[in-house]
Amino acid sequence: MSTPTTPEAQGTSTRPYLIRALHDWCTDNGFTPYLAVYVDTHVQVPVEYVKNNEIVLNVSFEATSGLSLGNESIEFKARFGGVARHIVVPIDHVIAIYARENGQGMAFPVPTEASAGDAGQPSSAPPGEAGSPSLRLASTPVTQSADLDDEPPPDDKPPAGGGSGRPALKRIK
Repeated sequence: MSTPTTPEAQGTSTRPYLIRALHDWCTDNGFTPYLAVYVDTHVQVPVEYVKNNEIVLNVSFEATSGLSLGNESIEFKARFGGVARHIVVPIDHVIAIYARENGQGMAFPVPTEASAGDAGQPSSAPPGEAGSPSLRLASTPVTQSADLDDEPPPDDKPPAGGGSGRPALKRIK
């Protein structure tokens, strides 16, 4: 006997339940819950804070007003640069929820339209990155090894005569 695989047999998405559970866990343990959100035309956030089609939001009770963690969307009011904004995030656009203090949490798949390349990219998306399926939670600049090769090797010898004014240790074998 096989199990039916229709959407009705699968039930509703577990994502909103997991988000609520991790939000509760963060709050109960004194951690600050953060949401990483994939931003496109379906998300209502201040676009000036969006980078690489992502925004990270503090969803603690202290940082939000009227927080609603629903099954279809997350809604709240928050201040950005002193201005109150109404935020609406569809549940399927949440790509991670985690504690700011220790990074523990859970990541989720990017929305399917994002993987296929959404035509409605926000105006703040850098040129050439629209529809890019490779999203990262944190972007760090990559240092090329060629830059490191241009630096002279460090001098292993201490300065002669202790000219720096600091005491120097001499190793005796």
